[in-house]
Amino acid sequence: MATIKCELMKTFISEEPVCHSKISIIGAGSVGMACAISILLKSLIDELALVDVNEDKLRGETMDLQHGSPFVKMPRIVCSKDYRITANSSLVIITAGARQEKGESRLNLVQRNVAIFKSMISAIVQYSPHCKLIVVSNPVDILTYVSWKLSTFPINRVIGSGCNLDTARFRYFIGQKLGIHSESCHGWVLGEHGDSSVPVWSGVNIAGVPLKDLNSAIGTDNDPEKWKNVHKEVIASAYEIIKMKGYTSWAIGLSVADLAESILRNLRRAHPVSTIIKGLFGIDKEVFLSVPCILGENGITDLIKMKLTPEEEAHLRKSAETIWEIQKELKL
Repeated sequence: MATIKCELMKTFISEEPVCHSKISIIGAGSVGMACAISILLKSLIDELALVDVNEDKLRGETMDLQHGSPFVKMPRIVCSKDYRITANSSLVIITAGARQEKGESRLNLVQRNVAIFKSMISAIVQYSPHCKLIVVSNPVDILTYVSWKLSTFPINRVIGSGCNLDTARFRYFIGQKLGIHSESCHGWVLGEHGDSSVPVWSGVNIAGVPLKDLNSAIGTDNDPEKWKNVHKEVIASAYEIIKMKGYTSWAIGLSVADLAESILRNLRRAHPVSTIIKGLFGIDKEVFLSVPCILGENGITDLIKMKLTPEEEAHLRKSAETIWEIQKELKL
């Protein structure tokens, strides 16, 4: 008996699905799924693979996305706890990792994550030896270094999400203070994705007008307008969001999708992402910090040698020391 499918269509050729661009996301928690939906809404890929140890949650999240396919140009979405599902990915995004327990030191948290990353990175490299890596798991700068060491990938293919979100928050708060859309506020946050991040006040401008020319004390303790509070808000905002909703997800998801778009579409845009910074700004340690980098189809293609004031350079070196104090104790 003929099936509906046979009656409906005449098949010219039997074909296997061909994957031209594939992203795999490791970790189907709140951040991983925010990355997934943000990437899907940009129509960047024709296959998305999700990996997580919690199979029930993983299948539930995947089905939930698949059922939205009538509303978006949805690619093929697959999931498994087996990394074989990630084979031949163009880009692998790592959001999985251990969470900090009450009273746990940062070093102990990092060391637990190293153990998790050893198996993760090994499997990623096995199935996608030519992929680019975006590391999102915290502490992101140290875990990007860990991923680079474990993967033995060239430096251009290992990218930490770093201060891409910190910079977005910085521009948002500047815009709020001036009544201007954040897209028209130009400024950078560099260094550690964390409390020791460095706001580059010397480069903040609106339509090419440096704010430092209008207020030479901007960002300092002597500033009567207290612009320094803008950077304090950048640091405090993640803690505030976590206090209110338990985690951050949407902004980091959108931030990661922004990085993925620059890579997969070879846009060659500048982003403050975490990369090795040894030899720059007087830093002699093998640490990863955020600096402006050009992202394209080969990952990080260029690093912008930004001119900083002596004070900003000193803050960046301090940020490097903060990272190094933990990183030097790691057992890889």
